[in-house]
Amino acid sequence: MSSSTKLSQIKEAKETFQALMEISKLLGTGLDVETLSICVRLCEAGVNPEVLATVVRELKKEVGSTSDEAASGSTQV
Repeated sequence: MSSSTKLSQIKEAKETFQALMEISKLLGTGLDVETLSICVRLCEAGVNPEVLATVVRELKKEVGSTSDEAASGSTQV
């Protein structure tokens, strides 16, 4: 594989990821670049996207409820 072919593939991958990030923002997923990247790699590895979306939603709920509990616990005297 030539270096120009490799550079072309890298450029295409970056453009594709930027498009995915824009779609993610438009859909209001709340995913940051690192999390979206991990999700893409998991899908490329064969993880079912619907199952992955369910797991991400559940994790976000869990983190939200943990944050709420921590905030309410710190304000109680």
